[in-house]
Amino acid sequence: MTTRPAERSRARIGETLPAAFAEFLRHPSPWLIITTLTGAVVARVAVGDWQLRDLLIPVILFVAFPFIEWGIHVALLHWKPRRIVGMKIDPLVSRKHREHHVDPRIISLIFVPWQVLAWLLPALVLIGVFAFQAVGLAFGLTFSVTALSFLMVYEWIHYLIHTDHKPKYAPYRAVWKNHRHHHFKNEHYWFTVTSSGTADRVLNTYPDPQETRTSKTARNLYALNGVV
Repeated sequence: MTTRPAERSRARIGETLPAAFAEFLRHPSPWLIITTLTGAVVARVAVGDWQLRDLLIPVILFVAFPFIEWGIHVALLHWKPRRIVGMKIDPLVSRKHREHHVDPRIISLIFVPWQVLAWLLPALVLIGVFAFQAVGLAFGLTFSVTALSFLMVYEWIHYLIHTDHKPKYAPYRAVWKNHRHHHFKNEHYWFTVTSSGTADRVLNTYPDPQETRTSKTARNLYALNGVV
């Protein structure tokens, strides 16, 4: 008997890393990112012109990414639908994220929606090609490769947290706990995904879980689905 998607989402998913990775590759989002990243890497190698300043981009993004992640999560993914000048503003990515909170086990809702990747991936490449013209194409492509790599890491870690693979090592265990607190304890805290206690700690969204109330709307953001 064929398992329906909703049923499959609640089956045991990826208890081992190979099983988790095999499931990961069954979805379009990783392939879209991998394809774009491969193209950017090929272009960067073809251009050459390697310099020490290329190392600046990975270092800057490594420091900035938790804050970028936090800002997107708070401002966009947790966007509350509202009317502005008579128009209802409720982006697709915000709607999909609310669905993700309702049932974090639905695999298709874990990934960045393909509709978002359709413009985001070209944008990350075009930014590298055109926004860094003053310092050269090589440096710009270094940005594109690095940004796409960080997006790939985000997609993998977020997916892995929602599988049945249990953390064995302390760094991943901290990230795993952080995100599960966000989903099952209180949706108003723990907004970073690929790190734990970084931007959340700086921006005061990293409380002691033992002293934090369990939210009634963690699975139903803003109680918009009629069930609390």
